[in-house]
Amino acid sequence: MSLAEEVALLKSIPLFSKIEPSKLKLLAFTSERLAFDPDQQLFRQGDPGDAAYIVIDGEVSISIDAPNAPTGSIEVAKLGRGAIVGEIAILCDVPRTATVTARGKTVTLRISKDLFFRLIAEFPQIAVEVMRELAHRLENTNLQLREARAAKPH
Repeated sequence: MSLAEEVALLKSIPLFSKIEPSKLKLLAFTSERLAFDPDQQLFRQGDPGDAAYIVIDGEVSISIDAPNAPTGSIEVAKLGRGAIVGEIAILCDVPRTATVTARGKTVTLRISKDLFFRLIAEFPQIAVEVMRELAHRLENTNLQLREARAAKPH
């Protein structure tokens, strides 16, 4: 993928849609492009949060540890092109809250913690979009909890 294609992809992500192309070019240039093989982990739950990842191509699985589950974890989401993962750990300065695994060949843009905070400081709209995304995820989690409780025999 060329730099111009990366900029176009970043522009299509709500998080970055209001940022001018020259700044997106700088973001794409200063970020690290990483390729993951199927079933390769981007990071594990509990790891230190040092970067966020934007899925450029492919799909990732988000899972959380669940010792009582047959596999020891539960998949809570699947995210594809344009999704951002890993931002909670760097925003909250906590260990990774989930494990993220490539579902197939996956390419990401790794944005370091420092760069992510510089972007938020320079473009408050990014902070608003991050809050929207986190609120959306929280609503989905609440829905899953309600459904699980409703299905559980009393």
